[in-house]
Amino acid sequence: MDLHGPVYVAGHRGLVGSAIWRRLEAAGRTNLIGASSAELDLRDREATFAFLREHRPAVVIDAAARVGGILANRDHPTEFLSDNLRIQVNLMDAALEVRTPRLLFLGSSCIYPKYAAQPIHESSLLTGELEPTNDAYAIAKIAGIMQVQAVRRQYGLRWISAMPTNLYGPNDNFDPASSHVLPALIRRFHEAKVNGAEEVVLWGSGTPRREFLHVDDLADACLHLLEHYDAPEPINVGVGADVTIRELAELVARTVGYTGALSNDLSKPDGTPRKLLDVSRLLALGWKPSISLEDGVAATYRWYVENAR
Repeated sequence: MDLHGPVYVAGHRGLVGSAIWRRLEAAGRTNLIGASSAELDLRDREATFAFLREHRPAVVIDAAARVGGILANRDHPTEFLSDNLRIQVNLMDAALEVRTPRLLFLGSSCIYPKYAAQPIHESSLLTGELEPTNDAYAIAKIAGIMQVQAVRRQYGLRWISAMPTNLYGPNDNFDPASSHVLPALIRRFHEAKVNGAEEVVLWGSGTPRREFLHVDDLADACLHLLEHYDAPEPINVGVGADVTIRELAELVARTVGYTGALSNDLSKPDGTPRKLLDVSRLLALGWKPSISLEDGVAATYRWYVENAR
């Protein structure tokens, strides 16, 4: 990666973008470019092109997306498809116009089929049906992978795409209706402890298995990939281990200090039965995660208590 050229982090105030920004600063990168959604709406094609023409970054990291938990994806598929397609297409088309030499597109593990063989290898892409509760978001991310590959093939630019597993950490969304499972559990158990609730109800059966990666580990992996990876195929980013949602809830309860009962609301969807990524290709590049789930949950809870409103 060009250590001296400007690096544009799209979505630099979100969960992923802010972690990447911190990691770049820690690595001594000072020529960083960021714009909030109020300053630049990436769904606005003309504004996006003007921004890239002005700054002409040497590296673009696309961490901008409309994201949400299982219910948000299920209830608002139109927005998840339309907004994410426009963000990606506008940003990549603008980066292509100014011939940005290096671009990292961040997708999601939801791109893989609902019943893909576990752990999920990158070759599973487009081999089966998607999970219906987030298929619109998944299709948008698959389109992003295709655009990266098309640009590489047609224009020879060294663009890459990475597929992270479930992420968590500081600056996460803790809204109970739109957040992902881990921050939702942190908030629910914290409020239950504060309010003295005798019981916390978990969505779904608690049996699906999920893999969780601290966002600071993802940020570290992103820099490693920009420096060591150059291939058209997407590459998985994860920890290579998973837990059940029930086990995760019990870990969060212990971390928060909640001692009440746990029950399940079976009317809520479970989603994909299991989603564990095969990260052998990433590990072969010399990278591995450094933050355990226990330590990461504890640090995220401390951040929530200190910062969430």
